[in-house]
Amino acid sequence: MTDVHLPAITANTLPLLDELTKALGIPREILASPVEIETAWANLPGVLKKIPPALRTESMARMCVAVASGLFDSAINYIWNCSVIELREKIKRFGLNVVEQITGRTSFDEQALLDLKDAELLSLCLKLNLITVDGYFFLDQCRDIRNNFSAAHPVVGKIDDHEFISFTNRCAKYALGSEHNPIGVNLSEFMVAIKGAKFSSEQKSQWVHRIEKTHEAQQYLIFGSLHGIYSDPASNEEARVNSLSVAADFAPHFTPKARSDLINRHHDYIAKGDEKRYKASLQFFEKLGMLALLGEHEVHSLLSNACKRLMTVHQSYENFYNEPPFAERLLQLSEQVAIPDTVKEELVETVVTCASGNSYGVSNAALPYLHKMVKSFSPSEVEIMLSLPSKKCVFGERLKAHSSCRAKYKALVQLIDASSVPAKAGAAYAHWIK
Repeated sequence: MTDVHLPAITANTLPLLDELTKALGIPREILASPVEIETAWANLPGVLKKIPPALRTESMARMCVAVASGLFDSAINYIWNCSVIELREKIKRFGLNVVEQITGRTSFDEQALLDLKDAELLSLCLKLNLITVDGYFFLDQCRDIRNNFSAAHPVVGKIDDHEFISFTNRCAKYALGSEHNPIGVNLSEFMVAIKGAKFSSEQKSQWVHRIEKTHEAQQYLIFGSLHGIYSDPASNEEARVNSLSVAADFAPHFTPKARSDLINRHHDYIAKGDEKRYKASLQFFEKLGMLALLGEHEVHSLLSNACKRLMTVHQSYENFYNEPPFAERLLQLSEQVAIPDTVKEELVETVVTCASGNSYGVSNAALPYLHKMVKSFSPSEVEIMLSLPSKKCVFGERLKAHSSCRAKYKALVQLIDASSVPAKAGAAYAHWIK
């Protein structure tokens, strides 16, 4: 930064202010005192030095004139306007199209940027990591001061020379200065990388490390972006895999707010009737082991559909070869959530039917998954299982017709601990473990 040398003008301006206020018949105290003006003028070059020469515009000259005139309320308005303009420019340099992608807005052009209120502008800059958390805190205070103590609005009080210099220093340092922000993620680069080739382990580790180091506000934005990319039907497979891979490293440690943000995005797809994104979003939650965050009706739907697919394969040609992946998925789903009452009977019947097999046997490769589900049955699910032999269903008919199915079912019952058996199912349990 180049030094700034302001001319020594107070010797001429201070008497002029005295004469001006006297001529108008107004108190001299309506303007800053001579001591305050001299102090502010002496400290101003040090603050201006922090501002790049290219940003020392005509508004800076007006600010200096206002200071020399004792109009600190006008001066802070000039420096604040410069700050707002520069923050908008930083967002434009970042890329309006990228902002549109990562914020989920249907459109974000220059007019939308101009329409942002100052508070919204600061929040967006924080999310994009264009200002630091400290910068956001201090600039937000400046915004509040400007709204209450500047010439832009009816003022509630006056600020003195020290408050003016502090205000100007914050604008210079956090909005107008070219300081490098050492933490955070360059989101435009991150988006390009995510949508490129599949991450190598080293590349993924590098991005995960950067995300770990950034502040929470940007982390929430990144997690939402990963969810959005995964759910977008237009995303290529590499982008979806990369998004899921990075998100998986953070999912076990998501804060309540991070989870809430993702749930809100998911529900937005439901509200908009966006079926493709909704289904992909369901898969995102499933892959991250976060199904417990979804509503009971959604969990019901996922489990019921998984049961139907497993039963369809089980009753189809070459079922013994095709069942394992479907049984594995049903196990993975059931391990993530408490089974809703509305789907318990379907799940139990599906698992027991497949694990008992048909006249030709069972899918041996699927049995470990099925047995694990049986062992984890709740008392109410055990009761359903022990009532199946008396029901009219595929399993009931097989049990009557094939001794091999009866033997397999008996083995399943023996997997159940006696302490999990409800009293009303005690007799049936005793019958089958003989």
